[in-house]
Amino acid sequence: MPLMPVLLWTDALVFLLIGLALGFAFHASRHEHLRDPWRRVVGSRVGVASLVVLSAYGLVGLLDTVHFRLKLDPQVGWSQGMGAEDAGSANLALAPELTRRSDAPTHYSPEVLSLLDLVLSGLRERQEKTYSAPFATHLFVKEAIEQSDGSVRRDYPRLEHGGRHLADPARQRAPDIALRSLIGAVKGALVWALLSAGLLWLLARRRGETMAATWSAVRCGRTAVPWHTALTMLGLLLLLGFIAAELALKYHLLGTDKVGEDVLYQTLKSVRTGLLIGTLTTLVMLPAAIVLGIAAGYFGGWVDDVIQYLYTTLNSIPGVLLIAAVILMLQVYMSNHADAFESLVERADLRLLFLCLILGVTSWTGLCRLLRGESLKLREVDYVQAALAFGVGHATIIARHILPNLMHIVLITLALDFSGLVLAEAVLSYVNIGVDPTMNSWGNMINGARLELARDPVVWWSLAAAFLFMFALVLAANLFADVLRDAFDPRLRRGA
Repeated sequence: MPLMPVLLWTDALVFLLIGLALGFAFHASRHEHLRDPWRRVVGSRVGVASLVVLSAYGLVGLLDTVHFRLKLDPQVGWSQGMGAEDAGSANLALAPELTRRSDAPTHYSPEVLSLLDLVLSGLRERQEKTYSAPFATHLFVKEAIEQSDGSVRRDYPRLEHGGRHLADPARQRAPDIALRSLIGAVKGALVWALLSAGLLWLLARRRGETMAATWSAVRCGRTAVPWHTALTMLGLLLLLGFIAAELALKYHLLGTDKVGEDVLYQTLKSVRTGLLIGTLTTLVMLPAAIVLGIAAGYFGGWVDDVIQYLYTTLNSIPGVLLIAAVILMLQVYMSNHADAFESLVERADLRLLFLCLILGVTSWTGLCRLLRGESLKLREVDYVQAALAFGVGHATIIARHILPNLMHIVLITLALDFSGLVLAEAVLSYVNIGVDPTMNSWGNMINGARLELARDPVVWWSLAAAFLFMFALVLAANLFADVLRDAFDPRLRRGA
């Protein structure tokens, strides 16, 4: 095989989460009371626009979740430096040896890559000496440059990759950037037109209309789903994406960091870390918060006392100290068992997994308290009391009457917690108890950028890139959370 698949712990949990989401989608499609709220979600312009943005982030994160090792080339450059006749003689002499080696076991590279690394291979492999500003053609710091006459002068040397195709950067850079932006915009528009035509064809076939009639309905907003908003947002993302891809072929679009790595590559690689911190932590804390919160509010009595004592005690422990203790113990374990990890990626992945686990353990108490308070109120309503009077079981009452009326609280809390966890990763990395320093994350980028802000002139692009991508993700998640609350809150549905 040309590559060997590698399944990390977080990869397995991501695929499990995707499977659960697909299972829930199949279940919801068979029940009208679950389909109706989601129709309200996709019928909202804000909901559709934010869903398109979140899907773009999810696609990047999914590409970075498929890991593998590439097959090493068995051919060794043994004939390099030989003449043609010597190389031919060596081929004849070593033919039996090469035949025997063909049966040798396949060896794979120790470096673990992802599909995103292959897509961004140009950005990953083009490394400069040190800092360079966005769209720069020269380094950000002066160096001693030896002249042709032997003299030495201090100046800004040309980059090895950024803008190397320009003979006169001072005159050619601006027109070249404009031309490449135009080419990228044209490519993005063509791809958007093809995707839009395919979508219109599917909609026209489903509605039994011509494509012209379907386009008129979409353009005027006469469809249940605001496809006009979805296509507009998709077109904007494709336009920006293709322009950035075209410019990144020849320039460092967001500059380079201290060791010369492309900041755009680091930012895109950090998307997976941000999504994992938010989603896997949610997967850990959700069952405990729902079960304990509903049990405390519905049953009351000693059950309520025990659960309150549990989350009150846990809230009394400083979360940062608990996270620091777990991470430090994990570091000691990994240092004493270094042979158990085949690569730095697996080592960093285990630390990320434990960070998600400890964040989940310390963050379920807030949702549990909210569900307890709402369950205390719901157990006194008439239809719950009537169900109890008719002898309906507690499990049936919770599943049919309590939990559906709490889903809006669960969803809005999860979406807001997702945003808070993405931001918390930056804070934890700042105090060196976040993800592994070798792992790409927005927190590590911000942590490294804080020292760069003290330079003169200021190196601002690493901080700006992490802030921009983090802001877009958190904003889309918060807007989507508001739409979910409006769609799933039964009281708002009755008011509508």
